[in-house]
Amino acid sequence: MGDLLGVAVLGAGHMGADHIRRLDRVVSGARVVAVADPETDRAEEAAAGVEGVAVHADPEAALDAPGVQAVLIASPGPAHEEALLAAFGRGLPVLCEKPLVPDAAGALRVVEAESRLGRRLTQVGFMRRYDAEYLRLKSLLDSGRLGRALMLHCTHRNVSSPPGFTTAMLINSSVSHEIDAARWLLGQEPTAVTVLRPGPSSNAPDGLLDPQFVLFETSGGALVDVEIFVNSGFGYQVRCEAVCEGGSARIGDGHSMVVTTADGAREEVAQDYLVRFADAYDREVQAWVDATRQGRVTGPSAWDGYAASVVAEAGVRAQESGAREAVTLAPRPELYGFDDH
Repeated sequence: MGDLLGVAVLGAGHMGADHIRRLDRVVSGARVVAVADPETDRAEEAAAGVEGVAVHADPEAALDAPGVQAVLIASPGPAHEEALLAAFGRGLPVLCEKPLVPDAAGALRVVEAESRLGRRLTQVGFMRRYDAEYLRLKSLLDSGRLGRALMLHCTHRNVSSPPGFTTAMLINSSVSHEIDAARWLLGQEPTAVTVLRPGPSSNAPDGLLDPQFVLFETSGGALVDVEIFVNSGFGYQVRCEAVCEGGSARIGDGHSMVVTTADGAREEVAQDYLVRFADAYDREVQAWVDATRQGRVTGPSAWDGYAASVVAEAGVRAQESGAREAVTLAPRPELYGFDDH
């Protein structure tokens, strides 16, 4: 097993446990050698059956565990900055689940710290860039066959929101995926955000203003709209339609199994993002492992994570003000180009 990339996984919740399973059973070229979570019982459960894994309550202890060569951060967002800086201090490559850091100031500190190293260590977990449908849409837009992109229409629906989910999280947790996808698909930066909303759904918990309609303006003159509805009650749906000067292209309509019985035909609807994007997560982690073993870093960068945090903060301001809010990014360090993948 000495030729396998030794990975420390920080966070053993829903996402972290799935990544532990993925690294152990799906991805080639890597093994989990350490897991850290303040709830060690949860970490033990997630790591059960993984040969040779060490469980820690302290993330830095996991980073220092024998055999660790890379880090996968799947802990809650507020813990990311400290974990990233600790990994940088040890020269460890990182796959960090989004958000890079929840607040833009913290994300910029990470960008600046990585820039001082003079080399990239971070890939951010915007897995839609690895989804087969999104990759096809990206290739089509880049080919120019449909002409200039004018609009993106996006839909993002969940069955229900988890406990403690806030109105701000509609933007900085859920719509953050559309923020990155739009930047990547269009090759443009959002420049302003407006948020509109109908009366809250009766399915939404008290105080959660769900659903909402988010409108982004971009540096290239395109418009991106996002329907975010995290208490739809029926399924997990993600769709995107690009409307261009010479045609349109839509992804996310679903090609799931259709079950037919005497009662009629029923199409299955995914209930969870780990189901809808299972293949994308597998591709993402495999690409990270392959690149890391070759001494390279690819995929969404710390700058992409910072940009998403800045746009999300503008979106939260727009929620609160009801006005159009401008997006202002810091100067881009030379370390980062606009990464297509």
